Amino acid sequence: MPLIGYARVSTDDQTALPQLQELRAAGCGEVLEEHASGGDRRRPVLARLIERLRAGDTLVVVRIDRLARSLSHLLEVIERLEAKGAYFRSLTDPIDTASPQGKFTLQVLGAAAEFERALIRERTKAGLRAAKAEGRVGGNPGLRARDPAAIRKVRAARVESHFQTLNANAEHWVPEVRRLRPALPWEDVLRVVNAGLPPGAKPWTQSRLIRAAKTFVREGLLPEAVLGRAAAAAKNDRLPALVAAIKGADPEITLQAICDRLESMRERTPRGRTKWQPSSVKMLLERAERLGLLD
Repeated sequence: MPLIGYARVSTDDQTALPQLQELRAAGCGEVLEEHASGGDRRRPVLARLIERLRAGDTLVVVRIDRLARSLSHLLEVIERLEAKGAYFRSLTDPIDTASPQGKFTLQVLGAAAEFERALIRERTKAGLRAAKAEGRVGGNPGLRARDPAAIRKVRAARVESHFQTLNANAEHWVPEVRRLRPALPWEDVLRVVNAGLPPGAKPWTQSRLIRAAKTFVREGLLPEAVLGRAAAAAKNDRLPALVAAIKGADPEITLQAICDRLESMRERTPRGRTKWQPSSVKMLLERAERLGLLD
């Protein structure tokens, strides 16, 4: 089970050396270091680390506060790891999601977080009811007065909320955009991304996917090249590129599974039919390999 360490210090004046030594002593073959505030959820090193984790990997920190400063952020990160089949371990806290005891501790923390959220909701409702009874107007006084500082603060909060929404399901779209752009046009990337979404997930639109990619480029989490213009591919090269993209996302995928994916994307066969056969997919994969489209 590969162990990958994450060390964080808040300022450039601090050193992460003690953390690095503890993580390597714990068996981490690789340790990533980041200089960032614990309250800042937009940490490029951490985001890239989570994105590259695979099933069976374990993210290791010396203490929980090196990963997150709030319970909600900690649970959000662990939920993303669980979705990828990865684990989390803290060396000095009783949390190891690969063990039954660690999972129990996490469940207790999750229940405490939900209880805290319920209390906050109830206090907020009670405060609004009291304000209404006293004839006071709710809302942000600074916004009502059009205060520039208050407006900037609200806008920054909205940007942060939007980023967190994108980051929460990044594993479903970022790897595809990174791999397929700008080799494939956005409409084909969109179809590959939507075909790989978990059941019940809201499908992307092309404009929303492009906006999400632009946001991640600004944050340094995607290369600027993904926003470049797609090269005009030869007509006969489009299907091999599409099949290669599906294969590249899951190297273990079967020919029949690729057929099913293409049919769910409503992609027609080279002969214009709606029903795909494994032999057709195999032929396209062979052509993709000759074109250098497969790793």
